[in-house]
Amino acid sequence: MSSKLYVGNLAFETSSDELKTLFSQAGTVESVSLIEDRETGRSRGFGFVEMSTKEEGAAAIQKFNGTDLGGRALNVNEAKPREDRGGGRNGGSRY
Repeated sequence: MSSKLYVGNLAFETSSDELKTLFSQAGTVESVSLIEDRETGRSRGFGFVEMSTKEEGAAAIQKFNGTDLGGRALNVNEAKPREDRGGGRNGGSRY
C-alpha cells in the first residue's frame, strides 16, 4: 500500500525532479506532483510525493521533515484526504 505525503514550504524554484531525487533516498518514489497557481502557472510552494509503501512514507517523514531545501525548512507529513470545501461553481449548498 502506497503512502501519499504532503510536502510544504517549498521554494518556488523547486522542481519535481529535485523532489524525486531527494525523496528517493528514503525509498521508491511512485509520483511527484507540485501544485501550481491556475492563473500564473507559478508554484504555490507545496506538493505531494507518493512513496511505494507506508514504511517508506514514514521513513521519508522522519528523514525530511524540517530538512533545508533551497533555503527553506520542509514541512513533510502524511497527506490528508481532500475535503469538500463547497462554494465555487455549482458547488456547495446555497441555503
